[in-house]
Amino acid sequence: MRGKRMGNDSESETTGKAGPYAIDRLVSEARRLAAEYRRATGKPLPGISGEIAENDAARLLDLELVRDPSVAWDAIGRGRRAGRRIQIKSRVIFDERRSDHRIGQVKADREWDSLMLVLMDENYEPVEIYECPRERVLEAIEETKGSSRSRRGAMSVARFRNIAWLAWRRELGVVDEEWE
Repeated sequence: MRGKRMGNDSESETTGKAGPYAIDRLVSEARRLAAEYRRATGKPLPGISGEIAENDAARLLDLELVRDPSVAWDAIGRGRRAGRRIQIKSRVIFDERRSDHRIGQVKADREWDSLMLVLMDENYEPVEIYECPRERVLEAIEETKGSSRSRRGAMSVARFRNIAWLAWRRELGVVDEEWE
């Protein structure tokens, strides 16, 4: 029926919040639009990959997203990650032949327990998710001290994959590896 809302959508009308199914639909649409935009313009749609990655990580690894800009973490772990404060980064890999892919600035001066990196394909679909404890991330940044990238808290995807453990892979689902 035209003009009539059903299901969880009525919740968003009264509370201003969308239910989990509405969010999944919105993220799916954002994923489609971001991929179309990239194909049409040759440029990524700014800011969208991080939002998609946060929702994918939460859905795939049982995390609760935190929408509080005053904290440095994006999610709180549940289950085997219970209570872990997790910063989530994303990277869309458009050309796998390039080796200079970098992750965004790590909030090294703020509190968090681990860092997740969600790697996505050209359709903004998750391919792999890596996780690394804070100490290892900070050590890796410290090792490159002096470079402009380390001052900004940036790191290459390859370096992060070397220090982190694989938490999820598209073909396998959740992987039971974890750091020692």
